[in-house]
Amino acid sequence: MSEFKLSVLDQSISRGPDHARQAFSETIEMAQLCESLGYERFWVSEHHAFGVIAGSAPEVLIASLGAQTHSIRLGAGGIMLPHYSPYKVAETFAVLNNLYPDRIDLGIGRAPGTDMATAMALATDGKPKFERFPVLVDALLEYCRNDQSQPRVSPPPGDLPIWMLGSSPDSAVLAAKKGLPYNLAAFINPQADPKYFQMYKERFEQNDRDAKPHATLTIGVFCAEDEEQAKALRLNFDINFYLYVTGQHRGYFLTPQEAQVFPMTLELEQFIRMRDQLRAVGTPEQVREKIEYLADTFNADEIMMVSNTYYVEDRKRCFQLVKEAFAGIPA
Repeated sequence: MSEFKLSVLDQSISRGPDHARQAFSETIEMAQLCESLGYERFWVSEHHAFGVIAGSAPEVLIASLGAQTHSIRLGAGGIMLPHYSPYKVAETFAVLNNLYPDRIDLGIGRAPGTDMATAMALATDGKPKFERFPVLVDALLEYCRNDQSQPRVSPPPGDLPIWMLGSSPDSAVLAAKKGLPYNLAAFINPQADPKYFQMYKERFEQNDRDAKPHATLTIGVFCAEDEEQAKALRLNFDINFYLYVTGQHRGYFLTPQEAQVFPMTLELEQFIRMRDQLRAVGTPEQVREKIEYLADTFNADEIMMVSNTYYVEDRKRCFQLVKEAFAGIPA
């Protein structure tokens, strides 16, 4: 079995629209904990107009995280490039990379991270540029990697790793063509195929910055001392996410107590079962075995984990238990 790194994605989950301050405070706590536990990197996401996710400006949050941590790599998972000017993104992350040298990752994606009405509001001309994503990527790479780019980026971005994010074979092919490290969001697409990584690695085009491919698989993880407790954490998230994707969400997270009495329909049961294929749920030993299985199946160089529990203490304990399980320390 190949070795792989362990990292964390945090989405600044807010229990409701008026809990953003607490959500950001919890994200800072999580970054500090993950640093102390020895995780490789800690990324934050970008979502808009979604009351239970506070993280709409990852670049701002990264600046705060950098000031309150010391060594862990921090990154955007990611910046939704079609909303923005590549030059502005390059400048923003150049500032971050100069503030926190050798600690910043810039992950870029094509997805809107919101509904289309909000995507139109984000676009300066009201026209999201999703179809121009490959061109925008080229422009961003030129600004970040060419000291003679016109106009020049100020301050100079230095050695800034740029990651391609995605959940489809198209993103895998584009990452390979651009010679970028690749992060596959299996927590978004539970039907992601190991062939995506195979395709990425076989087609990878080397460049001066990235001599070899690096494939990260991002999965959902719910770990607790007891299997039933872990399943309860999963159920709480799954019901809330199900309500969101089916248009029934009321703008706040159901509590674990509300989730326990929520009617379990056949559709909801199938929804949960489908998502379980590419995530790890259970005791530390069960979670470790599933992560090792997925890393081996996908031939992943890194596993990034997201655990959207209602309470931050459950989230903290999840990542503590996972790290202990891989360190061989009794949970």
